[in-house]
Amino acid sequence: MFGPKKKFYITTTLPYVNADPHIGFAAEIIKADVIARWQRLLGKEVFFNTGTDEHGLKIYRKAKEEKKDPQKYCDKYAAKFDNLKSALNLSYNNFIRTTDPHHIAAAQEFWRRCETNGDIYKKNYKIKYCVGCELEKTESELSDGKCPEHPNLELEVIEEENYFFRWSKYQDKLLKLYGKNKDFVIPAHRLNEINNFVKAGLQDFSVSRLAEKMPWGIPVPGDPAHVMYVWFDALVNYVSALGWPEDEKKFKDFWPVVQVAGKDNLRQQAAMWQGMLMSAGLPPSKQILIFGFLTANGQKMSKSLGNVINPFTVVEKYGADATRYYLLSEILPFEDGDFSYEKFEIRYNADLANGLGNLVARVSNLLEKNEIEVKIKPDSDKKLKKEFSQKMELYRFDEVLKILWEKLRQSDEFLSVKAPWKMKDKNNIKKVLEPVAQNILDVAYYLQPFMPETAGKIIEQFSVKQIKKGDSLFPRISAS
Repeated sequence: MFGPKKKFYITTTLPYVNADPHIGFAAEIIKADVIARWQRLLGKEVFFNTGTDEHGLKIYRKAKEEKKDPQKYCDKYAAKFDNLKSALNLSYNNFIRTTDPHHIAAAQEFWRRCETNGDIYKKNYKIKYCVGCELEKTESELSDGKCPEHPNLELEVIEEENYFFRWSKYQDKLLKLYGKNKDFVIPAHRLNEINNFVKAGLQDFSVSRLAEKMPWGIPVPGDPAHVMYVWFDALVNYVSALGWPEDEKKFKDFWPVVQVAGKDNLRQQAAMWQGMLMSAGLPPSKQILIFGFLTANGQKMSKSLGNVINPFTVVEKYGADATRYYLLSEILPFEDGDFSYEKFEIRYNADLANGLGNLVARVSNLLEKNEIEVKIKPDSDKKLKKEFSQKMELYRFDEVLKILWEKLRQSDEFLSVKAPWKMKDKNNIKKVLEPVAQNILDVAYYLQPFMPETAGKIIEQFSVKQIKKGDSLFPRISAS
């Protein structure tokens, strides 16, 4: 799908540091991690970027509310997001912060290039603005005069002189980009959605705020009375993370990027950012994956309802791999999904404790008990490899896991029918256990992007002639 290039770049969106990490972002970054690990499995050098978006009105107000210096406020929350790396066993190798000096310099250079191209100009304007989205809202986007995403927030009227980006200039080029690249945005209905949005006509958007009203931002080059609008600044991280503009070699080696985002980011990632890249004279992104939202027990997560799921709490209770497995198997990648502890525990017991964990324990125990040596190697099942690759190309993580668990189910069934524990002849026992051990090793190989710790343990346990029983992988959870 991505051609012969041996380097691969993937990035998440940068979460805004005005609240603790929640399970929705955890689900996004886990999906990005699976893709990154898969590409490494294919032998590619992977640059995997994430980080934090740290400027803008929401953060400035939050810091003031807590009587903190904005930078110290950001430092506290950035550390919480970076802690997801160890909690969720993530493999990213770059964590960018939009307050990093290099990013600030890169954002200013990006601005200068757009300005030189005649795409940044000043004008007076008056808009309705949602601080929650950090976006201008037109009447057609409102429901009963409120932003549908943040109905508890009053829309603010902003009337001032700002710099604008000439987005309208790039309507035709964006439509051409979408027309030529049918998998530029996945899923297809999101590409159709952004295509229709752009086709309806683009309005130039504001790219600055007055520093006297909102000082927490990157100064506009040559005009310190203005700071950059948060979206213009934050999106540039995708190029600044590669050392752009100084490190031209690294940029050319890894660019273009595969971006993962939630459905509320479609416009910013697939249209605003692509127009900005065109203006700065840089190639567009390679692909944008738009994932669905997560609810909690069927309700939208919100602080006021007190139902925001903290990923650290989930990991502490069930472990990183079980958390990853649930979010990848239960939640369909491109649709909205629901998180509930009840569903989590049902799937944990059925698929992990009684499924994978039980099969590994039974087979390894029988092999050790009967002192049977096996001759097996990982990645030996060509049919499994083909099925895995086809589903991974489509980013259908749930379907990949179904294929792997079907392999485990078949192995379990084969064991039950043959009942090697009743056999006396060692050769007959070996004839039953060796192919099942091979299946377990093959499944573990392809499980590496999804459940790296578990896969690693199984590969280590089953990559020797004399397999021995190990510790229980997933102890069964008792009903609470």
